[in-house]
Amino acid sequence: MNLKTNRRDFLKAGSLLALPYIVPSTVLGAPGAPGANDKVHIGVIGLGGRATDLVKNAVLPVPDARVVAVCDCLRSRCDRFVQAVQPDAKWGMYDDFNRMYEKEKLDAVMVETTTHARARTTVHAMLAGMDVFIEKPMALTIAEGREMVNVARKQNAVTQVGTQQRSMPINNWASDLVKNGAIGKVRVVRAPNFIGPDRWSGGEAEPMPEGKPGWWDEWTNQAEMRPYRRELHYGWSQWWAYDGGGRCFGVTGWGAHSYDQVQRALGTDETGPVEVILMEETRIENSGKFDNRKIADDETGSGYYSMANVIGPRGVVHMRYATGTELRLDLDGDRGPGLGCICIGEKGKIEINRNRLASNPKELIESPDNPGPNRKDESQYHVEDWIACIKSRERCTADIEYGQRASTICYLVNIVREVGRVGDALKWDPETERFTNCDEGNKLLSRPRRKGYELPTV
Repeated sequence: MNLKTNRRDFLKAGSLLALPYIVPSTVLGAPGAPGANDKVHIGVIGLGGRATDLVKNAVLPVPDARVVAVCDCLRSRCDRFVQAVQPDAKWGMYDDFNRMYEKEKLDAVMVETTTHARARTTVHAMLAGMDVFIEKPMALTIAEGREMVNVARKQNAVTQVGTQQRSMPINNWASDLVKNGAIGKVRVVRAPNFIGPDRWSGGEAEPMPEGKPGWWDEWTNQAEMRPYRRELHYGWSQWWAYDGGGRCFGVTGWGAHSYDQVQRALGTDETGPVEVILMEETRIENSGKFDNRKIADDETGSGYYSMANVIGPRGVVHMRYATGTELRLDLDGDRGPGLGCICIGEKGKIEINRNRLASNPKELIESPDNPGPNRKDESQYHVEDWIACIKSRERCTADIEYGQRASTICYLVNIVREVGRVGDALKWDPETERFTNCDEGNKLLSRPRRKGYELPTV
């Protein structure tokens, strides 16, 4: 492609089927790529509550980040989003991300859509030459997550998955303590027994919000088409068709953070467990005991206990890494680090939660180089890292490969619960990302995509 051909002209000349041939300007070193002193022009796709909080508190304060356009399949959400975030902003507003790509000169996009729409939205953005911030969990299945990684590498896209604990100084400091041997060989890591997704049982169609023709079809994306229901539209993270348990104390909601914290502390960013065991039958129950016990001062998750009081499918799962380290997913919602993990080694234990630590012996975390609590919004560190890496072309602290490995643990939990072979050691190959002794599990690594919403072939 001629380096003088800009993205807008190219998209006018052809359809998205041609996008695999687009090479990001940042790869080519073309004029207009963000330089060290340039602002990064960003579009935001999916304008719910998470996007509102993230842009207002973590993007706008970053000097080199400039939001220029927003997009949602319901156009009315664009107006509400701008009013909530920056009422005087002159941002482009769209109900079609392809149209936004065509009209705006974007360097990057933030994919804040529903989970079941993230893979397709992200892949199209990368093929259109943009870097991407991807909300967590980054994919609906293990297989589509791997396709996203493959596209990112082919396009040399800079990617940041929204597991912001990887950018918090105190979390990284504690993770490095574990990884570098402060507690000796890590024998066991304990993390929560998170709630899985519910299955929708159906219902009559309800009146839809006004929007462009076919917006509900577009929102449904790869999933099975269902009649419009408010509980699906606004409660999508609860349902198996759209997420893997994306609510508070859910497998892909809080679990995406907790299990990523495990990966970071163990230094297994680009691999995963080799064995998965369902320890008990899956049952519908409350996430914890929620009794009137006295909460100890060093319980790092105490601030989250009330949020974790949810009911849904759960069952204890154990995993094992090739190093012999055992991962026990057995903690309740009112005990332990709901967004972190407890690493237990030969010389002690370190509990790492969001922006808070505990240890035994206590001296393990009392070093003068402990950076202490966050000094800015917890997600601003993450956005700053993404913007810096867009300019340097280095990997982000939560690169898409790391996101794939953390979300894989989430989906392994859901899969073994679905398979239901209590006590069986299911062998997982982290290289091929397949079970070697469980055909039932392999059938759940991907899902059929509805016609018209397939991932582009690269």
